[in-house]
Amino acid sequence: MLGRVNHIAIAVPDLAAATAAYRDTLGAAVSQPQALPEHGVTVVFVELPNTKVELLQPLGDTSPIAAFLEKNPSGGMHHICYEVDNILLARDRLVEAGARVLGDGQPRTGAHGKPVLFLHPKDFFGTLIELEQA
Repeated sequence: MLGRVNHIAIAVPDLAAATAAYRDTLGAAVSQPQALPEHGVTVVFVELPNTKVELLQPLGDTSPIAAFLEKNPSGGMHHICYEVDNILLARDRLVEAGARVLGDGQPRTGAHGKPVLFLHPKDFFGTLIELEQA
């Protein structure tokens, strides 16, 4: 069911500083910041040969990333995103197996313009999982 790793997301308290560190210190190609109000975040993608790293900064006080950064003020890994061929079939199979889909269970449009779902971290050993339609 799982395809390739699409990205690994890191919550950061200062998106400009994190972007500069990846671009200037590590020499990576980075995207322009993209505000995603429906998800409560601003993102920058670090482009790597085999995947991406998504840098996340809260967009507003109600952002789930704001709550994450309250517990982890210096930031840290937030989630890992896997591609799936059919997000609805993947969701139905996972729910049937007992996994919990966050929110209302319906895919929302993610940063790449594709449907995404998030799976409860308690069902996957403390790791928040994002599924993105390939």
